[in-house]
Amino acid sequence: MSDRRKIIIDCDPGHDDAVAIMLAARNPKIELLGITTVRGNQTLEKVTKNALNICQYLGIDVPVCQGLGEAIVRKSPPVEERVHGDSGLDGPVFDPLTKQLDPRHAVDFIIETVLNADSPVTLVPTGPLSNIAMAIKKEPRILENIDEIVLMGGAYQHGNVTAAAEFNIYADAEAAHVVFSCGRRVVMMGLDLTRQALCYPEIVERMEKVKTRAGKLFVDLMKFFCMTQKRTFGWEGGPLHDPTTIAYLIDPSCIETKDMYSEIDITGGPSHGRTNCDFFNLMKDKEMNSKVAVKLDVEKFWDIVEDNLRLYDSI
Repeated sequence: MSDRRKIIIDCDPGHDDAVAIMLAARNPKIELLGITTVRGNQTLEKVTKNALNICQYLGIDVPVCQGLGEAIVRKSPPVEERVHGDSGLDGPVFDPLTKQLDPRHAVDFIIETVLNADSPVTLVPTGPLSNIAMAIKKEPRILENIDEIVLMGGAYQHGNVTAAAEFNIYADAEAAHVVFSCGRRVVMMGLDLTRQALCYPEIVERMEKVKTRAGKLFVDLMKFFCMTQKRTFGWEGGPLHDPTTIAYLIDPSCIETKDMYSEIDITGGPSHGRTNCDFFNLMKDKEMNSKVAVKLDVEKFWDIVEDNLRLYDSI
């Protein structure tokens, strides 16, 4: 039996999702079982094409399965063109697409893969949680073979789509409620943590020295991403949200977490989609269901990114 960590990345690529895939696919500690897609940063069709393009460009030979194109209860919010552009992955230029989509629905792929795995699987959602929630509801037995759910989403302080809510959770709050209350441990990389992973121009310059296909793709992605982050939010460096999930799996010491009880606001009011995280453990009767990331070792994080970009073929 392999001692590598078995994972499924459920994503909506997305510049930062693309980097998360890059970090996971070649790392010797991780066995990437497949990639599933969900509507989020862009439409389902666009993010699925982006996932296929990333895999084709980097020679990542895993199934890519398309999932849900709408939230499970409410109408999905608008996509994030401000940051990710019309394609959802503006910046790089890809060759004509030849990698084929796996015919299985993402929900069925998740169920089948988790049930059949010979050791527990870690789910790594970096977009809205629609597919994960639907898989749990359709086949609750998967919970017995899920190690943990390491997700990018939420915030215990300030949102980024409303004052209260972060985009991934807000985009399908009911799905997030299912995931956070499913009984498996959730490790939450929220905005409080990911806003510490700022990709400043000097980081892009540093990665330009990595003469691999992944290094080139990272630079092409980040030049566009940093430009739109500055235009949209006024930041010099865009926060590289999603790769923090993979950095944590590669080296947990790079991210400090705090055990908390967390629940999702699904009331439909002004705080709809907020992750209410009990930072001070005020609700003594509630079991702590999440490890919430609070502090990033920034130097260690960028070393992990660089080390993993170097694992790809030279250009």
